[in-house]
Amino acid sequence: MLALAARPAVVLVDRDLPRSAKLVAKLRADPATRGLSIAVLARGDFDPGEIELLEAGANAILRIPPGPDWDDRLTPLLQVPIRKDIRIAVQFDVEASARGPAVPALALNLSAHGMLMESHVALAVGDELSVTFLLPGDAVPVTCGARVVRQAAATQYGVAFLAFDHEDKGRVDRFVSSAKAS
Repeated sequence: MLALAARPAVVLVDRDLPRSAKLVAKLRADPATRGLSIAVLARGDFDPGEIELLEAGANAILRIPPGPDWDDRLTPLLQVPIRKDIRIAVQFDVEASARGPAVPALALNLSAHGMLMESHVALAVGDELSVTFLLPGDAVPVTCGARVVRQAAATQYGVAFLAFDHEDKGRVDRFVSSAKAS
């Protein structure tokens, strides 16, 4: 309720809060709060439970107390990219696996920095992919490197774009900003 009323730029969740992963998952599942940036505040060294928070939809883990890297880590969280709901076919290969035929998937939304992708092939957070998709109205496919950054649901994955050529990046940017964002 607080996230709906306040419309914060970033939601900060304490890692040690009971059921913190459930809270993050509920924020991601609700259409009204899905687009918020979520950072988890964690004391001490890496805890394996933090993977669950990232898979539930957290964008970042921030160590407390704040350090010099906080400015660099918070800035992208404050600038949530425009996302467009879209249903387009995607093909991908997992970089670490033996190359086989491209795996079909479906992009559910797209931003200049990544996409929410649905695939019936199981992926893991950290998997590096080679992704190819065709933007509506284009004849030339976009190809880029990407990484799975979160598991949004059983068959849905948040994928961050790592590298694509300048022309493809420009085409994606123009497409995302050309129509009403979701």
